Amino acid sequence: MSQFTQPPQPYTPAQAPGLRPARNGLGTAALVLGIIGTVSGLIPFLFWLAGILGVIALVLGLAGRGRAKRGEASNKGVATFGAVLGLVALILSVVGAVLTFKAVDEVVDDINKSVSDSSASAKPGGADAAKDDAKDDTKGDAADAPKSDDEPAGETLAGRDTAVYDDGLEVTVSSAAAYTPDAYAAGHTKGNRAYKVSVIIENKTKEKFDSALVSVDARAGKDGVDAEQIFDGKVGEGFSGTVLPGKKITVQFAFDAPADAKNLSVEVGPGFDWDASQWDLKL
Repeated sequence: MSQFTQPPQPYTPAQAPGLRPARNGLGTAALVLGIIGTVSGLIPFLFWLAGILGVIALVLGLAGRGRAKRGEASNKGVATFGAVLGLVALILSVVGAVLTFKAVDEVVDDINKSVSDSSASAKPGGADAAKDDAKDDTKGDAADAPKSDDEPAGETLAGRDTAVYDDGLEVTVSSAAAYTPDAYAAGHTKGNRAYKVSVIIENKTKEKFDSALVSVDARAGKDGVDAEQIFDGKVGEGFSGTVLPGKKITVQFAFDAPADAKNLSVEVGPGFDWDASQWDLKL
């Protein structure tokens, strides 16, 4: 009697019916995105990235919690923490957006203020400048007649005219008067003539004005050669200090000009936020 042997069968482990591997992907993804979104939210200019990642992390975290409640996932705590971080990232994105837009608005306002403050209109010389001219100017005033009120900004002004800036700052330059430098003066060339002008700055703005930033330059004659500033015991110190709102400051300058020069062009720059204005003074 013959016996038949069956070939060995491969071993198959028994699986309990209905057992499935945990689906923890949503919770893990929510945690990772929540961390990245929160870190991005700490950087104001990355508020947009924090907002996007925060929304995704919050949605994935809530979905991961739902899976955990149904028994399909085993990382309920991870999903919950990911959803919380997503919410934090959203809050930080809102704060970052507010800070960013506020900073941009301030920069735009500063630029607009700088642009508006840089323009000036002309105003005929007032009593204060006239008093100053009465002391310094030994010539007639016919050649230095002030310009009209509606003179466009940017035009060359005459002696005693006032440049009025949009923020209220006013700059006045007197007529040119002959000046005799002392024996120890610097900047005066033998054979040339010296002329003195007074520069008056009145602060009608609402803020303090730093006069140390004021620049005063001059050119002489039809060729516009540089008129060197003269320094002696009476002139040449320049502007310094702070001018309070409603106050004014007056400084005298002397310039060296060729003997045949018929005019002196004086340029005054109040500072970085204002355009320079020019005065054409007859000699």
